[in-house]
Amino acid sequence: MKQTISLKSSRKVKKALALTGIAMTAFGFSHTVSAEETLSLYNWGEYINPEVLSRFTEATGIKVKLDTYSSNEEMLAKLQAGATGYDIVFPSVHMQDIMAKLNLLEKTNINQYSGFKNIDKNFLNAESDPSGEYCLPYAWGTVGILYNKKLVSNLNSWAEFFALPKEGKNIAMLDDMREVISVGLITDGKSVNTTDRDDLKAAQTYIIKQKPNISAFTYDSIPMVQSGDIAAAQWYVGSMLYVFQNPDDLAYVIPKEGATMYQEDMCVLKSAPNKANAKKFMEFFTQPDIAALNAKQQTNGTMNTEAVKLLPDYLRNNPSINPPAEVKAKLQLFKELGRGIKLYDRVWTKIRTS
Repeated sequence: MKQTISLKSSRKVKKALALTGIAMTAFGFSHTVSAEETLSLYNWGEYINPEVLSRFTEATGIKVKLDTYSSNEEMLAKLQAGATGYDIVFPSVHMQDIMAKLNLLEKTNINQYSGFKNIDKNFLNAESDPSGEYCLPYAWGTVGILYNKKLVSNLNSWAEFFALPKEGKNIAMLDDMREVISVGLITDGKSVNTTDRDDLKAAQTYIIKQKPNISAFTYDSIPMVQSGDIAAAQWYVGSMLYVFQNPDDLAYVIPKEGATMYQEDMCVLKSAPNKANAKKFMEFFTQPDIAALNAKQQTNGTMNTEAVKLLPDYLRNNPSINPPAEVKAKLQLFKELGRGIKLYDRVWTKIRTS
């Protein structure tokens, strides 16, 4: 989950498109399908530009329905509980690997589509899909710190973040097991995918030591940082949306010790009722202007190399959104841990109950 976009914007986009009379053959997709054809997306907190959906409908005639979730685990639990009707989901890489093991994903051969040439192959990170035969790399970003500049003049590290309460300033962390534990691992120079019990014990001790000074574990910290109730919070690079709106008061930083990076991929479910339409949407999203449209509104990274060239300078050359190589080298991507996840469950339980 990275940010939430108002549904009002979707209605405005649709109205604008109707007024401007965008051709049905836009973007190379001919509107030859029945108006009854549909596509159902299940995505992070409306983590897609509504204009992308509107343009797809205008180009193909396929109506798009969007439902949202706040975590990988919520999405998987709903599907395993029997939810049907969804065509495309957007799991993080490690969750894609889990879903692949559960035989939930459809092989799409999207890597054979001409537009796949635009995808940076360095983002074929799913161990279950090293060639991109199943899913399309969709969006990436970092998990760093959003802070209020009226309360904190400068912030560059996790150490400085955890020192803020000593100055009477409140902090918050995500209500996310792996993201929270990862901070303890990163500050100790360890892998966020370790299953070494000593590494995890040290991370547990570190976070528990900080816990009395953590005001909340929450996904809803942005309003609190904006208001000044919280001085700083662990959050996603999607918070740059709010930084751009209010640069005098807000800032986002990737801590110098390192951070996690996230990557979501676009995957078709094996149970999808509209597989052909889902494949069309994946193909549509390989177009540079569409990928750029999404990245611009979401203020995160795109794997589409041609789309990067279309981004405005304030996004393309922003070190928080597209960090330099030396910062990227300190970013870690979560992997599927198999039975090792039980070790993290135990650590998280001790952190939350201490």
